[in-house]
Amino acid sequence: MNQQITILIAGSFGFLSILLGAFGAHALKKKLTHEQLTSFETGVKYQMYHAIVLLVLGLNFNPSFSSAILLFSIGVILFSFSIYGLVLSDAFGKKMKFLGPVTPLGGLCLLIAWGLLIMNTVI
Repeated sequence: MNQQITILIAGSFGFLSILLGAFGAHALKKKLTHEQLTSFETGVKYQMYHAIVLLVLGLNFNPSFSSAILLFSIGVILFSFSIYGLVLSDAFGKKMKFLGPVTPLGGLCLLIAWGLLIMNTVI
């Protein structure tokens, strides 16, 4: 990872977070149950939180953060996008159950990334 790629990923995640959040709040509001909408919003929130983290890491780039940056990126894709897929597929009657185990893997990647960030800051 380098500074430009990190900022590009952060910007892309931030952009998509706003886009998907608006899509969920407006276009999907009548199609999703309250529980589905809440899950979709969780994916959007986590995506935006980590877009901000990646932006901060990109603007203060240090090569020692490369592994954390990679895991944050993978974690967002696995966590948030699996939630989007689960919610949308369920709402349209073709639930992609194989995505269920992907979400916790994404969460695990995010946890490890946070741990690496802490370790690289302290050590």
